[in-house]
Amino acid sequence: MAEKHIIATEKAPAAIGTYSQAVKVGDTVYLSGQIPLVPETMEMVSDNFAEQTVQVFENMKAVCEAAGGSLADIAKLNIFLIDLSHFATVNEIMSRYFTQPYPARAAIGVKELPKGSHVEMDAIMAL
Repeated sequence: MAEKHIIATEKAPAAIGTYSQAVKVGDTVYLSGQIPLVPETMEMVSDNFAEQTVQVFENMKAVCEAAGGSLADIAKLNIFLIDLSHFATVNEIMSRYFTQPYPARAAIGVKELPKGSHVEMDAIMAL
């Protein structure tokens, strides 16, 4: 079995459970779900959906960089939303962080997310 390397950075929210921010196996990095917590305070950035989405991308960016990559290296992105009517906002904000070729992506409507978050994302990055 390939060796697992745990990825951790103070530039993203600390893991608040039995998980790591990311795990690297070979050239693949599996990023845990990120919600819109501000790393320094571990509090939600705000209740505003757009601000929450930006914070999630910033958290994902920090974990990608800690693993030796960038958002551009994400091959698969999963987005979890408690209200799918925000999908257009996600697309607009995502366009600030990604250029073509875009990663594969799923957007999934869920009943609720940790800490009352409106959005959560996880990803798989290929280095």
